[in-house]
Amino acid sequence: MVKLILSIVFVLICIALTVIVLLQEGKSAGLGSIGGMAETYWGKNKGRSMEGNLEKFTKFAAFAFVILAIVLNLL
Repeated sequence: MVKLILSIVFVLICIALTVIVLLQEGKSAGLGSIGGMAETYWGKNKGRSMEGNLEKFTKFAAFAFVILAIVLNLL
């Protein structure tokens, strides 16, 4: 029963992780990033933006994905 519940949670995390990664913007800033010209208002306040929240949730979901994969493998 526990393995079934963990498997369902694992599938939901996999789907959520896929959607979140697809929602994120590309990181290509061009040559402006070399000289620091890419530092804008949105770059400075990224932690409070939607993109910053997506990055935080991506890290959390990836961590949960790895932990659940290990636990399901041990069961």
